[in-house]
Amino acid sequence: MGAVVVVEDLHHSHGHAPAAVPVLRGLSLTVRRGELVAVTGRPGAGRTTLLGLVGGLDTPVSGRITVDGVRLDGMGEQERLRLRRDRIGIVFPSPGLLPVLTVAENVGVPLRLRNVPAHEREERVSRLLAEAGLAELAGRRPDEIGGVQRQRVAVARALAIRPALLVADEPTALLGPDEAAGVLELLYTAVRTRGATALVATRDPWLLSRSDRVLELRDGRLREAGPELRPLPARP
Repeated sequence: MGAVVVVEDLHHSHGHAPAAVPVLRGLSLTVRRGELVAVTGRPGAGRTTLLGLVGGLDTPVSGRITVDGVRLDGMGEQERLRLRRDRIGIVFPSPGLLPVLTVAENVGVPLRLRNVPAHEREERVSRLLAEAGLAELAGRRPDEIGGVQRQRVAVARALAIRPALLVADEPTALLGPDEAAGVLELLYTAVRTRGATALVATRDPWLLSRSDRVLELRDGRLREAGPELRPLPARP
């Protein structure tokens, strides 16, 4: 299978010279089509920075990033915005739903931005909500549902455009263990049944044990994780 993500000799720092703090130091990464790749590591290792760069939210100090055949490094903000709109689905730790919209309308936002016809948009949103176990909540607003349900809405929204790449940055960081289980199972099932490609920052044992590859980010570079970082699943 071809590569959806190719990262070569990526460097990035926080702050500005001479006080800049290096975070990524010549990092390279390839994610093949259909892979679920988990990135783990200690807090502050740079996982959010890496996923933000691959997701087109920021530009690196140097290095090359290609997503679905398109070069990201060197792109302007508007170009990266269009790329995210059309090819990349992103899930953050916080769901970031629009409070004035219903659950169904939130999931449909990316499709509206792409001018998807109303009938197709409604059909796709309905199917996604059913798969996420949220069909009965379609008409509710975010403040009328629980935190785990809001995060499931965020996953459904990220999948709405049928992205070439799904980027999930600690998608259950704000949830308890029991709540996290449902969100991760939804994400995992969606990737597997859709043949999607996903890059996920997580330390959850259940998802680590089911990922195609687990990479540890340490000292600004990635390495294949050993058995100690691929524990047995915590849930059946």
